[in-house]
Amino acid sequence: MKYVVVTGGGMSGLGKGVTSSSVGVLLQACGLRVTCIKIDPYLNIDAGTMSPFEHGEVFVLQDGGEADLDLGNYERFLDVTLTSDNNITTGKINRTVMEKERRGAYLGKTVQVVPHVTDEIQDWIQRVAHAPVDVCVIELGGTVGDIESCPFVEALAELSYRVGDFCLIHVSHVPVLSAVGEQKTKPTQHSVRTLRSLGLAPNILACRSNSPLEGYAREKLARSCHVSSGSVLSLHDVGKNVWRVPILLRDQKAHEAVLRVLNLDVKEPDLKEWTARAELFDALVEPVRIALVGKYMGLTRINKDAYFSVEKALLHASVALRKKLAVDWVPAEDLNPNAYKAAWNKLKGADGILVPGGFGDRGVEGKILAAKHARENRIPYLGICLGMQVAVIEFARSVLLDMQDANSTEFDAETKNPCVVFMPEGSRTHVGGTMRLGSRRTYFHHNDHHDVGCMAARLYGNVSYVDERHRHRYEVNPEMVARFEEAGLWFSGRDESGERMEIVELGEHPFYVGVQFHPEFKSRPGKPSPVFTGLVAAACGQLESVLQQSHGESNGFEKTDGVGKVVEK
Repeated sequence: MKYVVVTGGGMSGLGKGVTSSSVGVLLQACGLRVTCIKIDPYLNIDAGTMSPFEHGEVFVLQDGGEADLDLGNYERFLDVTLTSDNNITTGKINRTVMEKERRGAYLGKTVQVVPHVTDEIQDWIQRVAHAPVDVCVIELGGTVGDIESCPFVEALAELSYRVGDFCLIHVSHVPVLSAVGEQKTKPTQHSVRTLRSLGLAPNILACRSNSPLEGYAREKLARSCHVSSGSVLSLHDVGKNVWRVPILLRDQKAHEAVLRVLNLDVKEPDLKEWTARAELFDALVEPVRIALVGKYMGLTRINKDAYFSVEKALLHASVALRKKLAVDWVPAEDLNPNAYKAAWNKLKGADGILVPGGFGDRGVEGKILAAKHARENRIPYLGICLGMQVAVIEFARSVLLDMQDANSTEFDAETKNPCVVFMPEGSRTHVGGTMRLGSRRTYFHHNDHHDVGCMAARLYGNVSYVDERHRHRYEVNPEMVARFEEAGLWFSGRDESGERMEIVELGEHPFYVGVQFHPEFKSRPGKPSPVFTGLVAAACGQLESVLQQSHGESNGFEKTDGVGKVVEK
């Protein structure tokens, strides 16, 4: 097994995740099988209980693991399916070590950071990397020198001697001071010195900067950090098109530097498809405007990381439809009928509206108003998780005349018309890892009340079921479903029992779809999510064309393995 480790120095936010993913893409393009591991040094077991304001979105893995958003980068760039074992945290390691200590696994020895914690980290890495792959890319979160990352740095230093084939890429910042106008290398030099003092020496430097790295800066870094000039890479800004990063690395022969350290002799990277997609992205001109109505946006800045996968899924669909995506970020709390005209102007000027998931009652009434605006004005609407639930609540309040106080028990435990209720299997005492998580199956249902086809089923290619990832504690009240469907709100997707609602549609609307699952987590650059494609297509007038291009409506329902391969007709 070969290992590529990516560390960062100087400060956070340098793009270690994109760098790790791009290196993986480059190695894949050389014909190698690649997997990724993200090390997060925080004490949490996983990212599931963290605030999106502080940590960004929680990315849900196929097996239900709640992970850092960088795991989403890996899956999207490499088109792989990872598990919770691909995300290592201090909390997971400490829990495992303590459980072993309680079982007497250490034979009465004094349990210490070295060797017991560091050995556990190395064993975990090697267990995950033992899968049928050639190269394991490991990203160490945080910044080198942080107290919490010290056990991981020591473990990686030991691993480098244990396995031999080990390439370390260090990402650091090369700033330009406006007063002097030249690139400064001292932050990187000091960062590398810190790294060396902890037992690790970089093989490659990936230098983040606003503009391409100057020759004098490259030579100075090569000399002072003891690497060849060909191993000093310029990771300058590429604008909004991160698909350019693997191409940027290839053009600097980064793959040759990595392969040389790993003692691998493989073919040149084939990035034709990747390059074509990146060039298409840059060439797009005609816009499609999607209003994203969320609650995790802050007062002074928009926290796009809280909806990272949602934005990427919109991008995948837009590029596939040859449209330039323009996202209008609308804070849900600003959608007050008596104030914040700017928020309402964004909503009214959008071609489509998306209401993503969330927890807690803050901003919920604004999301309900967004769903109402989309329904009444026939604007394409996609609701995800909570976005589906608020669509149901809004319909109950506006269409079913005796339910003006309809609500979710999450927001009003005493509501007389609970349209959304707590799931019976949920825990009210523990929050970490207790939701309905991971991949679950949704079966499409025929509409018995209205003579219209199932929009979601058609978007998915007229399959009989799909597997999508979930993260929720509340569900549509099954006791109210019959009443909703009689009034025109149709639940076209349900779980295997038929009692849990997964997809809702409004038949008389051009595109009004809500899903309980999170389709954004399985969207890929070359394989956009069907429901996101439906929203964008409806927003730019291409919906009928997209539906016709789906797997042929005359073929009847087909069963698939969840990734598009038909296994039964």
